[in-house]
Amino acid sequence: MNNLYNIIKKPCLTEKGMTLQETDNQVVFKVDPRANKMEIKQAVEQLFDVQVNAVRTCKVHGKKKRMGRHMGQRADWKKAIVSLAEGSSIDFLEEL
Repeated sequence: MNNLYNIIKKPCLTEKGMTLQETDNQVVFKVDPRANKMEIKQAVEQLFDVQVNAVRTCKVHGKKKRMGRHMGQRADWKKAIVSLAEGSSIDFLEEL
């Protein structure tokens, strides 16, 4: 994976993600399913200029949804929970 923006797709701004950010200094991202932990760590450090302690990943399976009388499925995706070093922080909502 060459481009940093292909690895880190977008932040997950959910209640659980915001709680992790406030209490444990962790940030949750939606990442490329083919990206590994080292690539995610390097991308976050370069994009946001922070120090990363650890990266945890998990695959999230898409929900089955009804579209009219047909069943469909949302896409599967990969979630990365990034633990930041003491003194480092990323705030996505400060500019709003």
